[in-house]
Amino acid sequence: MQTNLADFIKDTPEGQEADAILRKCVHCGFCLATCPTYNVLNNELDSPRGRIYLIKQMLEGQPVTSNTRDHLDRCLQCRACETTCPSNVEYHRLLDIAIPLVEQQAPRNVKQRLLRTAIVNVLPYRSRFQSLLRLGQTLKPLLPSHLKIKIPAYEKKSPWPNDSHARKMLVLEGCVQPGLAPDINAASARVFAYLGISLITAPKAGCCGAVSYHLNRQADGLDFMRHNIDAWWPYIDAGCEAIVMTASGCGATVKEYGELLKRDPAYADKAFKVSSLAKDVVEVLTHEELHQLPLSPKTKIAFQCPCSLQHAQGLSGEVERILTRLGFETTFVADNHICCGSAGTYSIFQPELAQALKTKKLNNLMRGQPEVIGTANIGCMTHLNAAAEVPVKHWIQIVDQAIQQT
Repeated sequence: MQTNLADFIKDTPEGQEADAILRKCVHCGFCLATCPTYNVLNNELDSPRGRIYLIKQMLEGQPVTSNTRDHLDRCLQCRACETTCPSNVEYHRLLDIAIPLVEQQAPRNVKQRLLRTAIVNVLPYRSRFQSLLRLGQTLKPLLPSHLKIKIPAYEKKSPWPNDSHARKMLVLEGCVQPGLAPDINAASARVFAYLGISLITAPKAGCCGAVSYHLNRQADGLDFMRHNIDAWWPYIDAGCEAIVMTASGCGATVKEYGELLKRDPAYADKAFKVSSLAKDVVEVLTHEELHQLPLSPKTKIAFQCPCSLQHAQGLSGEVERILTRLGFETTFVADNHICCGSAGTYSIFQPELAQALKTKKLNNLMRGQPEVIGTANIGCMTHLNAAAEVPVKHWIQIVDQAIQQT
């Protein structure tokens, strides 16, 4: 694609990166078939190709309106288009560059700004989020039905194993997962213990930075990333093998720390090291002797592969292979490459589209009549659980439960 970037952007690092990305795109249209919003709305401006065209117009100095912003807002940032693209267009990086510029030229209204401010001041902060969540759970019986369904049931924190092993790996606690599903990391620790690995937490680590970064609070997002690097570094110096991610959305972000902080001289090298150590839980288990697990795999599972696992991290099919290797029965899920509609905070800002995608996803998941739906990301888990006919759990919880049943 030929480009002619405007003077305000062309000589900046962001402009040069955007120009290189735009020049890769040949407008072939392969991305349309895999774009969830295009499949629902059938409007090319709500497809990657259409959004790239809008971004190109803006970067070349053409006027930006709220209509431009709305089309970009409707993008789930699922990155299915990147998996499909034969030219390896880094569409998500183009969005990272474009969204702040769009918001400068087409500011949001007061209501939208207040909502975003509230979210970035609550969700990334574990104690704030848990306090509000517990209040909502306490008041849930008094709330109208349309609000009740949005508040997940309270989950108790289950015990971690007490034994200590020579092999040690960090695990990210994150921001919302400890409140919504504290059992996920505990289940991971129990499974890892059978394999001779101790999972440890860095108490000072927190949000991966994704919430702030993708809501145009990029400076705040980068600060969360630096904070985590500082929290993890003593453990890395001590020889920690890996930083395990039990939320694939966080994993996708941490694996990009090196890229996102490459221009920070104080953190660039450490960020690349952290990214190299970040592993989704399935990446760790793939290389372990799983015959050591005393399993009774009786559960029929439909696995929903989060976009952050398959498109961002390139791990499509890996969990299904592990579950089959462990003896579980997994069902075929049609269109498993299409987003469920959760997409971080997307379901808050685009509830109708998120609902339409959730309904499609659950219909496909239930066709195989599973006993449980497995996933690998807390956002997808919470989003689907609100309407699913069967329990939705992190797949490592299902493995842990099969061990406890033996």
